[in-house]
Amino acid sequence: MATQAERREKTRNSIVKAARRIFGERGFAATTMDEIAAGARVAKGAVYHHFATKEAVFEAVFEQVSLDLVADLDRISRAENDPLAAMAAGTQGYFAACSKGPTGQIILRDGPAVLGWERWREIDARHFGGKFPRAIAAAMEAGVIAKQPIEPLARLLLGAVTEAAVAVSGGHDIGKAGTDYARAFRSLLDALRVK
Repeated sequence: MATQAERREKTRNSIVKAARRIFGERGFAATTMDEIAAGARVAKGAVYHHFATKEAVFEAVFEQVSLDLVADLDRISRAENDPLAAMAAGTQGYFAACSKGPTGQIILRDGPAVLGWERWREIDARHFGGKFPRAIAAAMEAGVIAKQPIEPLARLLLGAVTEAAVAVSGGHDIGKAGTDYARAFRSLLDALRVK
């Protein structure tokens, strides 16, 4: 027999799963708490028991999508031996994932608007954005790029990737745009290489 804590966790997970699907399909503004409750097959009161606001539900969804995205990107990046090639491959995967409906809707379209840029960046720093300083440090340790302050370079590269991902997710030919931006980012990284 499940404990109370296990039942609470199961209910919370059902709510997040349903909200993820609905936010991904319709967007934050077009989603109601009633729809989330119906999708999770729980009473609306159960949703409010776990989440005080729709924004709180969205933040939980954003965290989960971010975790899943980073797990996928880690698999892609690990296939590369060179730290800069791994960054390029992971970033191309990020562009591809964010060009798809639900992930792009949650991460790039609704994320900054619902959470605000500061909170969006804080969460992203624990996931995708947090990979940049570590990857740059690894590239410096491997002698692939010159040693320099990591934080400014990481922020500049991450800013470029974020802007590119927003452009990719809002473009008409998402596949071509993603390929073009990934190629440009790879060129940017290659320019950092020690010659």
